[in-house]
Order: sequence, then C-alpha cells, then structure tokens
Amino acid sequence: MSQKTQKNENKLDDIIAEARRNRKLQENTYRERALKMYPWVCARCGREFSGKKLRELTVHHRDHNHDNNPPDGSNWELLCIYCHDNEHSRYLDAEWYDKTAPGDEESPPSDTHRPFAGLADLLKSKKDE
Repeated sequence: MSQKTQKNENKLDDIIAEARRNRKLQENTYRERALKMYPWVCARCGREFSGKKLRELTVHHRDHNHDNNPPDGSNWELLCIYCHDNEHSRYLDAEWYDKTAPGDEESPPSDTHRPFAGLADLLKSKKDE
C-alpha cells in the first residue's frame, strides 16, 4: 500500500472516529435533558427504571430525525430498549412491505364497536331495581 493511500485511510478513520464522538456527545446531551424532563418510565409498556437499569431507557425521536431536538422535548419519548427496537422495526417492516407503519394512519379507524354504549341505561336500570 502506498504512503498516500495509507494517509487517506488514516484521515478517513479520524473523520469517522470524530463523527462517532460528536454523535455520542449529542446523544448524551439530549438524553440527559430528556431524563430530567420526563419520568423514568417507558412510554409504551409503562415499566419504571432506576439505578443501573436506567441505561435500558432510551430516547426515541417521534419523527425519526435524530437532529430534531427541540428544547421543550416535544420530539422525544422515553422507551425501554425493547419497545424502542419494536418501534423502529415497525417502520422497517412498513418500508419492506410498502405500507403505512402502524399508528401512522391519516385518519383514525371508524368506531364500529362501542363497548360502553348503553352503559348509563344499564346502570340506571340496576339502580331502579
């Protein structure tokens, strides 16, 4: 390998290492802010975290843009590593199958089942008995 090729590879390695360090610093910054802002609970499964287990609680970017870190934290939610992995898997599956990811529907599905319809009447009839 020529000396010029070696220098180019070393420079590329340095650039990659610096980019990784910068990314890690950025992640630590918004993660620390999110941990101060939100309770240490997974927004999906409700599992609570503290102590050493806190490292399993991650910051998920709702719009999937890791550069979108508003100061109010409106693009973040805390998810455990399992729910975070599941969240990203849903979007990968949607891309693979060329469908909308679950939860991204433009309008909510129509309400055809109303489990509490008529509950007031049932309670009233029970009360009258």
